[in-house]
Amino acid sequence: QVRLVESGGTLVQAGESLRLSCAASGSIFSINAMAWYRQAPGKQRDVVASLTSGGITNYADSVKGRFTISRDNAKNTVYLQMNSLKPEDTAVYYCFAELKTHLRGTWYDYWGQGTQVTVSS
Repeated sequence: QVRLVESGGTLVQAGESLRLSCAASGSIFSINAMAWYRQAPGKQRDVVASLTSGGITNYADSVKGRFTISRDNAKNTVYLQMNSLKPEDTAVYYCFAELKTHLRGTWYDYWGQGTQVTVSS
């Protein structure tokens, strides 16, 4: 059983910083890509930032220069450092991981339960 557990979401003021964490646990053999998505009320879930096992990052245009994704492979943990937060960053943030549970297994997608980030103006 694999679990992704996010933490760090809270209420902050515009301009402040926040760091989200997501720890993957359970029967994990290898993790490929990890990413953060977000979903605002009434909107679809969109990718915010992604990071491959090889270190390649991609960011949504709306967060470039403000957010940084990183990972600690030894801890199976991915982070999202969010600076200069804006009210439009308010959303539920979800952690994503593409991983397999054994050597000859298939790559599967896993999601966390989400953590709420609210940015007040």
